[in-house]
Formats: sequence, structure tokens, C-alpha cells
Amino acid sequence: MAIRNQKDFVAGLLFTVTGGAFAIGALEYEVGSSARMGPGYFPLALGVILAILGALITLKALGDTRDPAGDLGRIAFKPLLYIIGANVIFGVLLGGLPVIGLPPMGLIASVVALVVVASIAGDRFQPREVAMLAIILAAASDVLFIRLLGLPFQAWPAFISG
Repeated sequence: MAIRNQKDFVAGLLFTVTGGAFAIGALEYEVGSSARMGPGYFPLALGVILAILGALITLKALGDTRDPAGDLGRIAFKPLLYIIGANVIFGVLLGGLPVIGLPPMGLIASVVALVVVASIAGDRFQPREVAMLAIILAAASDVLFIRLLGLPFQAWPAFISG
């Protein structure tokens, strides 16, 4: 039996490993029962479901006839690095980096930086669209996370908000 669809095979393995890791990690918490769920119940259930789906996808990718449309292509390093970099920049700006003396820049600046850097990963960069998306997501993040949920993020840098 050969691998018929490489993309599905690799994706299925990734889902299986990720689901299994979450399920094993959830065992560190009290699982409880269906009637009295503990903090580990939901992550365990989701991990097991993800692992089962991954195993099914992996098995479905096996077969006798090869599907050329399912071949793995080259790794797209530019988008990969920009997306990872955007998330790192978001975390650094949101929490600050005391090692170099960078104070927390707040949620608004962090979301705007995330959107701008992540949008560079695409094939085309449209400044007007990126600016509109950044403004909408920053405003929505402020309303949802700070105002409605009351999470303890500062919206703006301390040198602006005081």
C-alpha cells in the first residue's frame, strides 16, 4: 500500500500528533465525568476527536493509485516567516521587552503591527485594504477584549494614555 495523497497523509499525521499531545496534556488536569466535568474534560475530548479525525484522514490518504494533485510542493518560506514573525511582533509589542527597554505598546498598536506584517506574506500588498483591515480589527479587539470582556490589556502605550 502506497501513499496516494501526500498532502492528506501529512495533514492527517499532524492532526493525529497534535490531538494526541493535547489529550495527553489534558490528563494532567482533573478530567471528571460527563455529569461533573473537570478542567481537563473538554481538552481531552477535543484532543481525542482531533486524533481520531487525523487517523481517518491519514488512512484515507493511503491507497494503490497515486493522486498527483495531492503531491507536496515546496515549502513557502516567505509566508511562513512573515506569519510567524507577525505573531512574535504582536507578543513583543503587547507585553513589551524589558531586556531592551521596550515598554508594552498596547493592544491597538500590537494588532495594527500584526496585520501589517502578516499582510506582507501575501502575493500582493494593498496598503488601503491593509489599513482598513488593521483599523477595523484594532477597534474590534479593543471593544471585545478590553471593554466587553474586561481583560487587563492596556489599549495604548503608557506614554500616550498616561
